[in-house]
Order: sequence, then C-alpha cells, then structure tokens
Amino acid sequence: MNILKSRSNKILLFMVVIITILLIISISIVMEKQHQVYENKVRNIMENIIGKVKKQYPEVKEEEIIKLLNSEDEQENGEKILELYGIKQGEQNTILELEKENSKFIVMYSIIGLIFATLTIVTIVIYIKERNKRIDQLIFYIEEINKKNYKLEIENNTEDELCNLRNELYKITIMLKEQAEMEQKEKKELATSISDISHQLKTPLTSISILLDNMRENPDMDKETRMKFIHEIKRQIEWINWLVISILKLSRLDANVVIFNKEQINVNKLIKEVTQNLAIPIEIKNQKVIVPEEATNKQISFIGDYKWQLEALTNIVKNCVEHTPENKNIYIDYEQNNLYTKIIIRDEGEGIDKKDVSHIFERFYKGKNASENSIGIGLALAKTIIEKENGHIICKSEIGVGTTFEIKFVK
Repeated sequence: MNILKSRSNKILLFMVVIITILLIISISIVMEKQHQVYENKVRNIMENIIGKVKKQYPEVKEEEIIKLLNSEDEQENGEKILELYGIKQGEQNTILELEKENSKFIVMYSIIGLIFATLTIVTIVIYIKERNKRIDQLIFYIEEINKKNYKLEIENNTEDELCNLRNELYKITIMLKEQAEMEQKEKKELATSISDISHQLKTPLTSISILLDNMRENPDMDKETRMKFIHEIKRQIEWINWLVISILKLSRLDANVVIFNKEQINVNKLIKEVTQNLAIPIEIKNQKVIVPEEATNKQISFIGDYKWQLEALTNIVKNCVEHTPENKNIYIDYEQNNLYTKIIIRDEGEGIDKKDVSHIFERFYKGKNASENSIGIGLALAKTIIEKENGHIICKSEIGVGTTFEIKFVK
C-alpha cells in the first residue's frame, strides 16, 4: 500500500489503532462490570426467592425449586400472578431497577465513545497542525534559498518523509552554496586571467608598435636593421598566436567541449615525435634527450588521445629544454604494470624553488627561476590534458640538481 510508505501516515494510523484498542478495552471492562452487576442482582433475587419458598414450604425439595427457576414453561402464568399482586412492567420494581442500570451503562458507553472520538480528532488536528507548520517552514527555507541565502541549517536526523525532504533540501542548499562560491571564485579567477592575458599581450604588442614606429620614422633605415625589425615583429606575432591558441585550448578543455579519442598510444612513438617537435631548440642548446634502451625495447602503451597527449608531453619537455643549460641532458624513461603506465621526464636544469613547486601547474604562474618569455600556461595546459584522460602528474625539484615530472596513466 502506498499510504504505508509514508512514515507520517504510519504514525497517524498507529495512533488511531491505539486509541481504538483503548476504546475497545475500556468498553470491554465496562461491559464486564455490567455483567457482574447483573449476575449479582439476579443471584440476589434468586437467593431471596429460594429462601422464601423454603421457609414457607419446607417440604419442597431444593432440586424442584432450582428446576422451577430454570424452566420457562410457566412464564405466562407467572406474569399474570405478578400483575395480580400489582407488580407490572414499567413500575418500580427490582426488574425495572436492572433496566435502569442498563440505561446508565449505555450512557456510560456513549460518554466513553465520545471521549475517545474527541481524543482521536484532537490528535489528528494536532498532527495536521504540526505537519502544516513544518511544511510552512520548508516553504520559508525554499524562499530564502531563492534569495540566495545559503546559511540555513535545516538538517534533521529523523526519518519521516518531511524530514527526508528537509535533508534533501539541506543537501541542495549546500550544493548551491558551493556552486555560488565556486562561481564567485571562477569570476575572480577569470578577472585575474583576463588581467594576466592583457598583460602578456601588452608586452609583444608594445614591442611591435615600437618597431613599426621606428621603421615608419626611419624610411632610410639600412636593409639589415629593417630585416631584424621584421624578423622580431614576426617572432612577436608568432608568440601572440601561440598564446591565443593555448588559451583557446584551455577554454575548450574547461568547457568540456573537447571529445577525446580513445586509442592505444605507443609510448615509443609518442616520445620520438615529442623530441622531433623540439629538435631545433634542443640542437641550438646542444642538448641530448636520453631514453634507456630497455624502455625502447618494450611495447609500452596506454589508452588516450594521441594528438592531445603529444601536446601535453611536448609542453613538459619544452619546459625542461628551456630550463636546462647548454650541453646538458634530458632523460625520459617509461614503464608499465597492471595498474598504470608511467612516464618520467627529468632535466639537469637549475631546479625550482620549493615554494614554487606546488604552483607551477597554475595558469600564468611565473616562478622565481622562470624565463623572461615564460607566461606560465604550457604546464597548466599539459596538466589539464593529462587529468582529462585519467592521468596524474607530479613535479619534484631540487635547486642545482634538476626537475623531474612523473606522469601516470591509470589503466
């Protein structure tokens, strides 16, 4: 029955049943008492009759008297005899007294029934009043939530349906509160990001503007200087283009509009393409990327989107190249087990200060040893991509020794 699924209805039904049982018990007790009164009075009458008969007619046997009292054959003659001696129905007599007693008990039954009916009605009214009060309270909470008041403490530990509703409402309140706080935080972060982006764009745009002004104001500028200016303008434009593309990628990842392909990625192939993408800056600094032979001989792989993971690892290795001096090495190792595939990238750079290590994956964060051209977006993009594909990345670093990035892709 659906009605019994409600705890409140169960309580109400239980109260009605208890009151009904109490009413039945009370009436039963009164009826038993009435029966005892009837028995006593009838017994007294019979004892009086037997005593009188025995006194007047001692020769009559007791068995005959008892037999006579239990017989109904002479009821009509007995009624005529009673009328003959003036004992009529409706007049004051012992029998009539019994009827009056019966009427008293009927009145008593009615009063008891009325009392219990009143108790039942009062109980139901109190219950409904309390229930409506709690419903009004829930409506008040909802109105406060609509006003963005999330400071309501409405949790409850009981188990009826209204309390369950209060608990669910409390959960929604907490969720909305957290969401509001998150939105506020995101607004602040967005404002900070816009400020950072504006600052990052301002520098190259200013450089381009100055170079163009020099070229415009010096029409007789020698060809070599002009070519240097043009080359620098191109470099600044490429840098702006890279910044805008990176920010757009991060925005798409944040909005969850990127659809990642699920494919088997061969780590050997991935690392080779990463080093090819960075071949020119590696060659310029005369660096070497060293991969252990035992790693290249193994068929190590993980599930992910090849192009996006290529983007992520390229940014990480690029960071190592930028922070590693000339003629130094970058080490890339990888392994796998039944739980995950792990890629370890280690450089021989200057290292990262302890207070900066925990922030290097934050957007636009520039540590103490950050390069002049760094904008703090490459590692943030790499971390976002890796985590979107069930991966995890950590950084360990020591000043004067180097930095290690450890990436795990859970199977």
